[in-house]
Amino acid sequence: MTVHFAAARSPLRSPVARILARRPLGAAANDNGEAGLSDNLLHAALRHFAEHGLRAAQVARKEAENAFFAGDSESYQWWLGVCRTLDRRMAEECARSDKPRIA
Repeated sequence: MTVHFAAARSPLRSPVARILARRPLGAAANDNGEAGLSDNLLHAALRHFAEHGLRAAQVARKEAENAFFAGDSESYQWWLGVCRTLDRRMAEECARSDKPRIA
């Protein structure tokens, strides 16, 4: 006759306990950590989105590029901020380039 050893399971590590355990909640999926986002910029980005729809980030980038080539750094920063609010990757790409491209 063979003898099989079955180790006792801890109630904390049992499969049922793991299924019933509450998982810790992480940060919100849309939490970008943008603490420096001003209300004025957010309202401007929302108005811009309402006016231009899904292509609002592209229009904001084009406005930033036009301001850059006109030498208006204040408008460039404003439109880059609007673009960053709508599409962070597009704004970072625009800011990284020495001379923003005109699409």
